[in-house]
Amino acid sequence: MTQPGDDLAFISATTIAHYAERAEDFRQGTRDHDVRQNIEALLRHIRGTPPFRILDFGCGPGRDLATFRALGHEPVGLEGAPEFAAMAREHGGCEVLEQDFLALNLPAVRFDGIFANASLFHVPSRELPRVLRELHAALSPEGVLFASNPRGNNEEGWNRGRYGAYHDIGTWRAFMEGAGFEELEHYYRPPGLPREQQPWLASVWRKRGESGQLRG
Repeated sequence: MTQPGDDLAFISATTIAHYAERAEDFRQGTRDHDVRQNIEALLRHIRGTPPFRILDFGCGPGRDLATFRALGHEPVGLEGAPEFAAMAREHGGCEVLEQDFLALNLPAVRFDGIFANASLFHVPSRELPRVLRELHAALSPEGVLFASNPRGNNEEGWNRGRYGAYHDIGTWRAFMEGAGFEELEHYYRPPGLPREQQPWLASVWRKRGESGQLRG
């Protein structure tokens, strides 16, 4: 659905400002969230010998950067809110790129894995194909992308000061496959609850080659 204020620059600035104004509250409120299921889902599908080069896309205050580093990998954060980026550098002890999700400047063929935990849903649907192609280009051959987003019935718009797009699995699959990814698995979170109590859709994808076929 289209609403007033759907200009892309306004969407980015307003959503980033929402998080920046609540940075410390967000850090305190999420520091104990258990996302081990998601981290393990990414890591078990990456081929090759660790340590892996991992981009934490929308790293926030750096909770998961610290986890990847403690596991012996080589994570790099990406964050649009300067307040979060500073927190992430301090907490994660890693490089953190300060970049707007809608204005990425990523190195090509650099990362073995991309961890997009609760971040890609902020990308408007009309920009999502481009952003996913840019992430695809940043992955090494057969690299893996993990995404977890609040699911919905393909609604889109403003929600409590943040812009979000809430896709079902069919629509999300179409976006990912269109950008050159092959699905490895998907599941709903939190685990062990009835589906109506699982608001998060998690999925794992492998990069295809330019020909549309997996390499190797």
